[in-house]
Amino acid sequence: MQTQLAPEYQNTADGQAAEAILRKCVHCGFCTATCPTYQLLGDELDGPRGRIYLMKQVLEGAEPTRKTQLHLDRCLTCRNCESTCPSGVDYGHLVDIGRKLVDAKVPRPAGERALRWLLKEGLPSPLFGPAMKLGQLVRPLMPAALKNKVPPKQDAGAWPTRTHARRVLMLAGCVQPSMMPNINSATARVLDAAGIQTVVAPKAGCCGAVKFHLNDQDGGKAEMRANIDAWWPHIEQGVEAIVMNASGCGVTVKEYGHILQDDPAYAAKATRVSALTKDLSELLPDLVPALKPLLAKAPDANKVVGFHPPCTLQHGQQLKGGVEQHLGALGFTVLVAKNEAHLCCGSAGTYSVLNPELSYQLRDRKLGHLNELQPTVITSANIGCITHLQSGTQTPVRHWVELLDEALA
Repeated sequence: MQTQLAPEYQNTADGQAAEAILRKCVHCGFCTATCPTYQLLGDELDGPRGRIYLMKQVLEGAEPTRKTQLHLDRCLTCRNCESTCPSGVDYGHLVDIGRKLVDAKVPRPAGERALRWLLKEGLPSPLFGPAMKLGQLVRPLMPAALKNKVPPKQDAGAWPTRTHARRVLMLAGCVQPSMMPNINSATARVLDAAGIQTVVAPKAGCCGAVKFHLNDQDGGKAEMRANIDAWWPHIEQGVEAIVMNASGCGVTVKEYGHILQDDPAYAAKATRVSALTKDLSELLPDLVPALKPLLAKAPDANKVVGFHPPCTLQHGQQLKGGVEQHLGALGFTVLVAKNEAHLCCGSAGTYSVLNPELSYQLRDRKLGHLNELQPTVITSANIGCITHLQSGTQTPVRHWVELLDEALA
């Protein structure tokens, strides 16, 4: 795709990066077939190819409108299109640039600005934990829409106290410790059983994704730098990996090197951090042999575990099949939906708050396919997907590591 950058974008980092991405696009439209919003809305401008045209026009000097902004807002950033694209178009990075350029020229309504500010400042805030506890106390009185965002209070269980020669860092996350704390402690217990000590750096907070994808890219980068500073002493002391049990955080931390590539003080460190970062499922090939003899009882093979692979895992990190394969080796019957397993569940970070109508349509579509498996439990690998899916079903929805933790008990 030939692009003639407008003078204001020539010789800028965003302009040059966007132009390089655009030049890979060959207009084939394969991406359209796997775009969730195009499937729901049937509008070319609500698919990747149409959004690419919109961003190209802006980069060439066309004045963006509120309509341009809405089409970009409706993108889930699920990156399914990247898995489909035969030309390797880096759509996720392109849409980050496009949204930034459009938001700089198109003012948002006051209510929308307030909601986006509340999300980007509230979710990573130290006040989120106390607010969640208060919400859980009054949860029975909440309207359904709000109750969907507040899971019942959960017991985290004990954190292991043994030390091991093998150590990994783990990002606790900004919302997970308050919403579903057992995911982190289950992760630590499973790793402990395999002879690996889990270390959490207290000063590491939000991975930066919330602010970055709500177009506070400077705020997101500041959180990324803070995490690098918090982790660096542990990296120098020889931790073997930075483990992520929320795939949304994982895909972001794996991109620190790209996002901070122009920062002279942090570029090298960010690249090192990205290289060390592993989704928890990437440790499974090493964990399975160590854990198999420790299973307290063989999992019931007649109980079906439905697995929803998050977009940030299967498209963002290009990790497919690992959870099913390795939990299967431990005796679990893990199945993915027979139809549309590649499609987004509609959670997509803050998308379910900002675009609830589309989000809930995708949730119900996903649950319909999962329910065909008649699962005893539904599992996933990302806090957002777990919370969102649970809001639409009575079937328990959990992180897969919690099932493994229970099998070791």
